[in-house]
Amino acid sequence: MSAGGLFIAFEGGEGAGKSTQVHALAHRLTTAGRKVTVTREPGTTPLGGALRGLLLDAQPGGVPPKAEALLYAADRANHVSAVIRPALAAGHIVITDRYEDSSIAYQGHARMLGADEVAWLSRWASDDLHPDVVILLDLDPNIGLDRVRRRGPGDRIEAETVEFHQRVRAGFQTLVLANPSRYLVLDATAPAGEIAAAVHTHVTGLLDTRPTSTCEGASV
Repeated sequence: MSAGGLFIAFEGGEGAGKSTQVHALAHRLTTAGRKVTVTREPGTTPLGGALRGLLLDAQPGGVPPKAEALLYAADRANHVSAVIRPALAAGHIVITDRYEDSSIAYQGHARMLGADEVAWLSRWASDDLHPDVVILLDLDPNIGLDRVRRRGPGDRIEAETVEFHQRVRAGFQTLVLANPSRYLVLDATAPAGEIAAAVHTHVTGLLDTRPTSTCEGASV
């Protein structure tokens, strides 16, 4: 377990429903009296917000792949230092919408920069802080991108080709195969309530032997 608290990362492709499930889990845990910090990558801190604009608002092709990987690493370094480590040290359950697996899947696999190289960059940026559990919401990219289009204009990453997003999915699947005990993999086409229940059951199992502290509310 991470020092003092529990560190949970939600991962998956575009339109998989990560944000919905992050907030559903946070609500259940805070209702049960747990201290929870909800966060995301990129964009939680002021520096992260500026980096998010550079990464997601640019035109397709406007950020070279290596520069993209470095910008995500810069966000992660700041995110870990300013948000995640302090929350874990305070005994919070930290729930993040994306973390290191996204970098490996998107930049390492889909941008073809090399999974090992991007993994090393992330380890360096985070000082080897890894989630205790990764919730992977698995979804066919065609379904996910259709969900995204129904929401309105997408960002630079969402505008990438289906082939790009298929490589992202394959990247996540490769990570799971390499270390299956680290993951809870769920079918993102299932009803949101069923997914939320499965996530809560899994996380509760991890927390069963850990003390409950009075919750002062979730922070974002």
